[in-house]
Amino acid sequence: MASSSDAPPRPMRADARRNYERLLGEARSAFAAHGTDASLEDVARRAGVGIGTLYRHFPTRHALMNAVFQEALADLLDRSRELAGAERPCQALVAWLRALITHAGEYRGLSRALMSASHDESSALTQCSSGLRAAGERLLVRARLSGAVRADVSIDDLMQLTNAIALAAEQTPDDPELADRLLTLTLTGLRAPEGAAPGGSA
Repeated sequence: MASSSDAPPRPMRADARRNYERLLGEARSAFAAHGTDASLEDVARRAGVGIGTLYRHFPTRHALMNAVFQEALADLLDRSRELAGAERPCQALVAWLRALITHAGEYRGLSRALMSASHDESSALTQCSSGLRAAGERLLVRARLSGAVRADVSIDDLMQLTNAIALAAEQTPDDPELADRLLTLTLTGLRAPEGAAPGGSA
C-alpha cells in the first residue's frame, strides 16, 4: 500500500493557480526592471496577495527565480539538442557557451545568484541547472573527442566561467562587446595542444 508521501501532489485550486500565475508575471516584470534583487514584498503587492501567499508558493527567492526562468531554461535545453548533431563539435560548444552567457546576462543579478547557488546543493537554482550541466557535458565530450578541447576542461568550470563573464559584462554596460571578447580569451585556454590525440591522449 502506497504511503501518503508517494501520492501525487494535489492540483492547485483555481484561486491558488491564479495567484501563482499573477506572482510569476509580476516577478518576471520586477526582475526585468529592477534585477533579481527586486523587492518580493512589491511583487506580492502588485500581484494582489500578501507576502505569506508568495512564500507559500515560492519558499525562497531562488525558488521564485527558478520558476520565472523555466521557459528560458527549456529554450537552452532545446538549443543544446539542436547543437548535439553539429558537424563541428567545438563550434557547437562555443555556441552553447554564448547562449549561457546571454541567459545569465538577461536579468541584473542573475549571474551572481547562479555563481552563489553553485556552492549550495539545496538551492532551487542549483537543482534547475542539473539539466543544463548534463546538456553542456554532452557537447563538451563531443568537442573533447574531436581533439579540439583539452581533456581536463570540466562543464562545471565552463558554467562558472560563463556566469563570471556575464557578471563582468553586467558591471560594464557601456561595453557591449566585452562578453564576446572575454569568451574568445577563454576559448584560447580550452584548446588542446597541437598534436594532441582526440580524447586527450598524447
